Amino acid sequence: MPIAFPETIPGDTEVDYKCVHVKAESLTAKNVMKPHVDLNAINGAVRTILKAVGEDPDRDGLLETPRRVAKMYAEMFAGLHLDPGRHLDVTFEENYDEIVLVRDIEFTSMCEHHLLPFRGVAHLAYIPNGRVTGLSKLARVVEEVSRRPQVQERMTQTVADLIEDRLQSSAVGVIVKAEHSCMSIRGIRKPGSMTVTSSMRGSFRNDAASRAELMSLINQ
Repeated sequence: MPIAFPETIPGDTEVDYKCVHVKAESLTAKNVMKPHVDLNAINGAVRTILKAVGEDPDRDGLLETPRRVAKMYAEMFAGLHLDPGRHLDVTFEENYDEIVLVRDIEFTSMCEHHLLPFRGVAHLAYIPNGRVTGLSKLARVVEEVSRRPQVQERMTQTVADLIEDRLQSSAVGVIVKAEHSCMSIRGIRKPGSMTVTSSMRGSFRNDAASRAELMSLINQ
């Protein structure tokens, strides 16, 4: 029998699960895919992994680990069931045609190659074409796009695609800088190494002066 999603999970830290389990009356088919996270299946898979590495999933210290990991994955992958672009559907008419930049938006995502987290910041910029959106909406886009298994390159392009498509702006620039656990704690083991990806659209891509202005604002 599948485990129902709680609104919050009790414990040392209250975790808001509204991003995973959303009341039906607040949704539309356009905005949100039907949530489906099989917590029982994840629970069983974690027990199998613990046994495979030589551990006893029934010992005291590991007894609740499969349940905790299942809830963690439900939280970390909640973005799979949401349309982050819906945050950009509300815009306001504004006679402004210079750069709008929200920088240093912190995020944590999950590398799809090793299911290890990568953490960093995203800088989002656009040049309005007669309409602007709320600044917090840009941060919400990053937050929801980050909550899925992916590679940083795809995350960067996805955010840029959403801004370009929903805001119809004349220029879009997205720069993501992150440290990957799969490089810092395993394999090559190089903590502190940073990966930087970018996606430039419109004048940020075609006009060197416009792109230089954006980079200057980011690096201030």
